[in-house]
Amino acid sequence: MLIDRPEYLKQLLAYKDMDLVKIVTGVRRAGKSTLLELYKTELLKMGTAEEQIQIIRLEELENEPLHDYHKLHDHIKSKLVSGKKNYIFLDEIQVVDGFGKVVDSLFLKGVDIYLTGSNSKLLSRDLANQIERQKITIHIYPLSFKEYISAYPLVGVETKDAVFERYLRYGSFPKVLEIINNNTEITETERHLASGARLLNEYIFHDSMVNMQVGAYLTDIYEKILLRDIVSNKKLSDVGRLKTILRFMADNIANITSINGIAKTMTRDGREMDNRAVEKYIDAFLDSFVLYKADRYDIKGKKLLKTMDKYYMIDMGLRYFLLGGKAEDNGRILENVVYLELLRRGYTVNIGKVGDKEVDFVARKDNVVEYYQVAQSLLDEKTAQREFSALEGIKDNYTKFVLTRDYNDSNQNGIKQINVLKWLLGE
Repeated sequence: MLIDRPEYLKQLLAYKDMDLVKIVTGVRRAGKSTLLELYKTELLKMGTAEEQIQIIRLEELENEPLHDYHKLHDHIKSKLVSGKKNYIFLDEIQVVDGFGKVVDSLFLKGVDIYLTGSNSKLLSRDLANQIERQKITIHIYPLSFKEYISAYPLVGVETKDAVFERYLRYGSFPKVLEIINNNTEITETERHLASGARLLNEYIFHDSMVNMQVGAYLTDIYEKILLRDIVSNKKLSDVGRLKTILRFMADNIANITSINGIAKTMTRDGREMDNRAVEKYIDAFLDSFVLYKADRYDIKGKKLLKTMDKYYMIDMGLRYFLLGGKAEDNGRILENVVYLELLRRGYTVNIGKVGDKEVDFVARKDNVVEYYQVAQSLLDEKTAQREFSALEGIKDNYTKFVLTRDYNDSNQNGIKQINVLKWLLGE
């Protein structure tokens, strides 16, 4: 099931044939390989011949001999079409030691090169320095709600709020949406209603099959990230500690968190570890794009603060799975979704401090600054006062938003209250 990823595709097309090495990176199963297929389709539409395009998926067993960079180079070189532009896609390139030599050699031959990787080790100083050419990085995330709903089988049958609940429950990995599609039956039934005969869409959603298949799929992602990427790449042998810390971080998304606080909690719970050990584990999750860290920013002082950060998780379905079906903390879950969406839209995102109050997000892109508060609902007067007062304490003229699940959009003292689903869908 190919789900259109127009924003990422637009970026790749913008860099086509430029003298840059293009790197597509992100968590496992976010859709990097599918993006290459979509891009290949666009190249073919533009008149590029099939033989001018090579896609090599380096984690497939048949390509294991190509993990030797000499063999990889010779294999690609033997298939280049002379006198024409060649496009080379190397999927999960980090498994090839010395891949930079391959890239630089092909670059000199005028080849347009695209790399993907699921660990930020690919972007680290040691590996990035292997490539002497200019590079551009495109970071890909699992499906946005807009992408998700574009391929969801029950749009128009279920409400957007109902679709969003499934998005949160099962997560946003593209394969999960394919599982949902495969376990949904839609039929048209003629019913005689008071107004006359009408065709109605009816559906059967196989919950038990979706739960089982999504659970198995998320287990596979979890084990590949934990055991292959982290244990192998970071040489962290204590899998028990890894699992414990990841569950703790999943349970504390959008909470102010410190390395020292995590270490104390782990020690109190019987898994003694110092700050350095905790920091090593957290860095491993950040490198694998399972977690993202938002630094605190003093809005009045216009400076980053060094303590009390927040962490967010790449996927709410994976979080639900890790916590054994825990579905509470709706406000923090919603905050996590908004944080990832701001990253997708290209913003640098910090959590804000204004006096003794907190602003959920300070989002910056080029010369644009936007402030965001996120709440499940503002129907409670105390909650509304808290969310608006923090933004009212910011004395600049940049745009300020409060995003909620409520549908009573408003504008209060220049602060825009918007339904979060409308915002996610760009409506």
